[in-house]
This record gives sequence, structure tokens and C-alpha cells, in this order.
Amino acid sequence: MNRFKTLNARRLSVAAFSFSFAYLLSFLFEGQVLYSLLDLYGIDADRYILAAIIAHFAGLFTCGLFVKSQAAARSMMLGGMGLCIAATIPFFFAPSSLWLGGLIVSGYFSGCAVAAWGFFLRAFTPKNERIKPCADVLIYSNLLMIAVNVVDINRSTFIGLGLSMLCLVIGMVFIWMLPLEQENEQNKTFENKTHGGIKNPLILLCLFVFIITINSGLMYQVINPAFEHLTGLVSWYWAVPYIVALAIMRNLPIKANRSKFLYVGMTMIMGAFIGFMLLGRNTSDYLIVDTLMLGACGIFDLFWWSILGEMLDYSNNPAQPFGIGLSANVFGVLCGGILGMAVTSMGLPGAEVAVIALTVVCVTLVMLPPLNHQLVLLLKSHAYLAAYDNMGQSQQTDIVRQIKTLDPLTAREQEVLHLILSGKSNREIAGALFISESTVKTHTRNIFSKYDVGSRAELISTLLKNQRS
Repeated sequence: MNRFKTLNARRLSVAAFSFSFAYLLSFLFEGQVLYSLLDLYGIDADRYILAAIIAHFAGLFTCGLFVKSQAAARSMMLGGMGLCIAATIPFFFAPSSLWLGGLIVSGYFSGCAVAAWGFFLRAFTPKNERIKPCADVLIYSNLLMIAVNVVDINRSTFIGLGLSMLCLVIGMVFIWMLPLEQENEQNKTFENKTHGGIKNPLILLCLFVFIITINSGLMYQVINPAFEHLTGLVSWYWAVPYIVALAIMRNLPIKANRSKFLYVGMTMIMGAFIGFMLLGRNTSDYLIVDTLMLGACGIFDLFWWSILGEMLDYSNNPAQPFGIGLSANVFGVLCGGILGMAVTSMGLPGAEVAVIALTVVCVTLVMLPPLNHQLVLLLKSHAYLAAYDNMGQSQQTDIVRQIKTLDPLTAREQEVLHLILSGKSNREIAGALFISESTVKTHTRNIFSKYDVGSRAELISTLLKNQRS
């Protein structure tokens, strides 16, 4: 019965977030509905889009500061989405200052609502299974966005606006139905897993996401405008390759090495920009370029969304890492968009613009494999540390003895090693052993040298990768 309740709650959670996210995709976050409204009144979109994105970034980044429980998360999602509905109403009327104010309000509170969903993603999905609900949310929200876009372009912009608001209303209904009784059990479980926090993995993940999504921002400003004349096709096909890539990644075997698909995505995104330079601007050219570009985006997005989902196990407040991780995505799109606008404003020929964009893409993509390697090591370290804490003293000693060193550790180095495996920082180790931080760093470097590793993450991975549960 409990398993059935959890499964039902997971479905409600996915449905709630899918409808909420559809509003963001179709209207607020550079959505087709917002662009159509601005075009209808001949308004320059840049100021409005920039305000909405910055406000959304702020909401994602700050939500975890004041939402610290599952009950507060649900209240934030309901209240935030209600404010989004109120702030969107002025768009049914002639342009006024309420438009810009509405975008700022809805941008901020939608960001808070999105970050707050981290509590429910963690509560109702077991560890190592979060890639599926993340994929489901992205797939369903994009399908809803396509439906809204088609109505917006082929029927009426105002009907499209109404449908995007309806998505919020439906999302609120599902949120209201979400249970809260698992919170206390979850908190007890996760309080013992925050080994020194997740600051370093989160910083690495944010850098990883930022680099990836710069390319998305470039796409909006460089590639999309070149195919504006294919309005009907773009309205529904634009996100289809993205959805297909998500579905493929979602249904890979659990043990599949998804990191390898990063290279597939890298190849596809470079192929998209090369195709954009060499091909024309007709329907078949658009299908090739968009399929490569959005397929790569689907691979990248689900890859980092799933990593972010697993990181929630190492925080007492999942709204914080979830919101900060997603804010890196928004910041990347924002910076990529600004970069794209700067490049296109130079008045260069389309081929030269594409060359500049491709150069940026190549530079950013070269950075992804080493970043991913370090990120995986850090996340493994957290998992190993959790297992290490649950072992007895004799088991901990055995693990250290099983791995041969180039030279024997001194007694002090063994003490430092034990504290490293307990998740202590250099400062904490220095305090525990009554030595200076510089001395701790010296011992740590010696330990690294004797185990032939280059970092704490590698050290912990080497020592504990063969641990038995």
C-alpha cells in the first residue's frame, strides 16, 4: 500500500510540475505566446525577455533561503503559481507598465515554485531513479508547449495565453493533491548524508550547466531568426527532436554509461552549426539543423537534470541545490543570448556569424568532458562517505589496509586520512589534530602522492570503490 501511495504521489508530482513548466516554456521563458504578444503590438522584445529571465533566475537562486520544508514548498508552489496567474492577466489588455511588472513578478515566483519542486522530486522518487521523472517532466511540458504554440500561431495569441494560464491552474490542482506525510522520514534519512555539504559538486555542476546552455542562448539569437519564415513548421516541430532524445535517454538501461552520450551530443551540436553555415534556409535545411541542435539539447538537459536529482540526497533542503542548479541553466541561456545579440548586431554576413558561434560552441564543449569527470568523482565521494560512516571501526581499517601505497603512511598521515574519509575539511582536520592548515595540506599532498591520486575525490574513490555493503 505504501509503495502504491508513493507511486501515485510521484505521478501527481510529475503532472503538477509538467503543467507548471509548460506555462514557463510557452509564455514566460522566451515563449512563443510572449513573442507573439510583443509582435502584435510592435514592441521590442529584448527588454521584456531580459526582465523575465533575470527575475526567474533570482527566484530559482533565492528560493532555498526561505523554503525549508515540504509544507513550505507546497505553499510556495501554490502561492507562486497563483501570483503568476494574477501577473499574467494584464497581457489580455493593451500594453502598459503592468506588462513589465507582471513579467518580473511571474518570473520571480515561478522560479521559486520550480525550485520548491525539489522537495517532491526527492520525497517520492528513490535514489538512482530520478532520471525518469525528470525526463517525464521535460517531455510532457514540451508536448503541452507544442499544443499551446500551435494554437497561438494558427488560432489566436490570446487563446494561447489562456491555455498557458490554464496549465498553471491544472498544475495547482495537482499540487494541492500532493501528500506531505513522508517529510519527517525523509529528513531523518538525509540528515546523515550531508558529508561536508555539496558545495564543490554543486559549483562544478553549475559550471557544467552554464557552459552547455550558453549554446542554447546562442541558438535563440543566431539560428532561430534565420528560419522565422517557416512559422507553421517551427511552431510544432521545434521541440520534437528534443522530446525524442529525452525519450531515448530515459529508456536506456539503468547501468548504461550516459556520459558517453555527451560526446554524441557534442557532435550533434557542432553538426548543427556547421549545417547552418553550409545549408540554405528552406524546410529541409531547417529539419536537419533543428534535429541536430534540439536533439543535442535533449541529451545534455536530461544528463544534468538527472545528476541534479541525485544531488538532492546530500542536502537537508533540496530546494536550494535544485534551484541553484537550474539557475545556472537560466544564466547560461541569458549569457548566450546576450552574446548572440552582440554577434548579430555587428551586421556581419550570416556565415561569419555562424563561424563565430561555432567557435564559442567548440571552446565550451571541449571543457565538458573534464568537468564531467570531476563532477562524477565528487558525487561518488559523497556516496562512498555515506557507506564509510555506516561501517564499523574494523571495516574502516580493513578498507584502508587493502589498498597498497607507494610508500607506507606515517602515523600522522593515517590520522589525517581517517578524518578525510570522515568528510572533514582541512580546517576541521587542523582543529581536530591541533595543527595548522598548511601542515594538513602538506600531509594531504603526501597522502595523494602515496596513493598516486590527484584529489580528495580520487582518493576516496580509490579507497572505497570495492567496499562491500
